[in-house]
Amino acid sequence: MSTEGPAVEFRDITRTFGATVALNSVSLSIAAGEVHALVGENGAGKSTLGKLLAGIIPPDSGEIMLAGRPEVLGSPRQALSAGVTMIAQELSLVPERSVLENVFLGIEPHRGPWVRRRELRDRFDALVRQSGISVPANALVGSLRIGEQQKVEILRALARDARVIVMDEPTARLSLQETAVLLESVRTLRERGTTIVFVSHFLEEVLQIADTVTIMRDARVVRSGPAAMETKQSLIEAMTGRPLDAMFPPRVYPSSEAPDVLRVESLSRAGHFADVSFNVRAGEIVVLSGLVGSGRSEILQAIYGASPADSGSMYLGGTPFDPKHVRNAIANGLALIPESRKDLGLILGASVADNITLPYLADVERAGLISWRREAAVARTRMTTVGVKAASPQAPVTTLSGGNQQKVLFARSLVRTPVLLLADEPTRGVDVGAKRSIYDLISDLAKEGMGVLVVSSEIEEVMGLAHRIVVMHQGRIAAQFNAQETEESAVISAAFGKLGAAS
Repeated sequence: MSTEGPAVEFRDITRTFGATVALNSVSLSIAAGEVHALVGENGAGKSTLGKLLAGIIPPDSGEIMLAGRPEVLGSPRQALSAGVTMIAQELSLVPERSVLENVFLGIEPHRGPWVRRRELRDRFDALVRQSGISVPANALVGSLRIGEQQKVEILRALARDARVIVMDEPTARLSLQETAVLLESVRTLRERGTTIVFVSHFLEEVLQIADTVTIMRDARVVRSGPAAMETKQSLIEAMTGRPLDAMFPPRVYPSSEAPDVLRVESLSRAGHFADVSFNVRAGEIVVLSGLVGSGRSEILQAIYGASPADSGSMYLGGTPFDPKHVRNAIANGLALIPESRKDLGLILGASVADNITLPYLADVERAGLISWRREAAVARTRMTTVGVKAASPQAPVTTLSGGNQQKVLFARSLVRTPVLLLADEPTRGVDVGAKRSIYDLISDLAKEGMGVLVVSSEIEEVMGLAHRIVVMHQGRIAAQFNAQETEESAVISAAFGKLGAAS
């Protein structure tokens, strides 16, 4: 890590949005050549601080110093001219263009009106050698996985001589394998002297990659210090402002006589999963674990009728069940929390109420027309049930935090009180406080007798939430465990195919 002076200093920064104070007299120093993580619950101010540094929004008051000099960062272009850029969750690439064209878009070398392609390729090759970050130059960006697209964003920042890169939730949409590649790229950048401001909800990654951690709460800095001096527990307690004895609610097992809500037998779908058999009892939380690509999400989609299985049998409450469409699943008492709330779950241009009632318009209509009063009443009731914090049911869903957006999906799923809840990565992209409230909600639904089938990639979540764990490996069940009678290492081993079937 560099021994130079601070790369960035925030001095008494304040920023408000209407009556909301996003940053309250924040002062912070970021050393040159370090990975400096910003952590905190949604609304703590960490992303706002990153956007100020990247020139996306201005402060109301205070001063930003870069390498000891005050800077006015009035736009992303001004910030980039000062050596700062931001890589956001929503990437700003041109999918129809190649990697090479995206990396140098707007700064291509020209001879008259023509781009000097050979020089462009030489500059790209040099950039790859210097950064240690490799992506196929001629590949169309739209054909790349999200993890590879992240690398293109990094190369584009370096091509513009960015010395400070803000990464806002860079791993939120990545698989475990893609996350590992990105973190290795971050290490490579640090070794070459680039300063990284790393904003993340994933505390394990923060402790793994960061040199320094700044913890924020209620628009202020709680403390900054070496990451090596922190633990996940210490970070959570500082972020929430209260002792957190347990991330998960007490586990209450269903009665041994509880009937099956769902039973699947020899379920198969070519290219995705094969010969899958398991059950979910009333009041039971079953978690499908395994690596990304092991077939977990596809099983949920088959059960929900979104992508029906090719063969096998399903039984709902002991009755044969073969949904050919999502409508069949909903009519039979199933509800689904999809993997990505933005891509698959929410209509971002609509209100909270519209999002909650969308699959159940027949419940809120009168004489063939939507009753806005009835819709608002249904939405308000379910918002209260799951704890959605919003100004009103008519508030745009985009004005809500990630955790509250996720709760909107839970509110939707409970409009008709399902017998079986399917939840694919139910806490992805939410902070620790929102996670606990979602875990409480899932636990309470199970206690009321609902069957719950969860897909999760977080091993801590798998171990802390499940009554029973079904581990997938390459489209088949590798093992099944009672969560209280197994070790984390056994689940991980089964996910990697290192363990035979168990019960």
